[in-house]
Amino acid sequence: MEDGTGKMYVKKDGTVHFFCSSKCEKNRIKLKRVPRKVKWVKK
Repeated sequence: MEDGTGKMYVKKDGTVHFFCSSKCEKNRIKLKRVPRKVKWVKK
């Protein structure tokens, strides 16, 4: 990710997630997919 791009999501428990796109955010938050089990995630 370049500086100044993406989205930061903070949960009620204080956990912070950084997302590069809405695709990444929807898969993690709405669909509850685990990043280590998804092929297209950068490691």
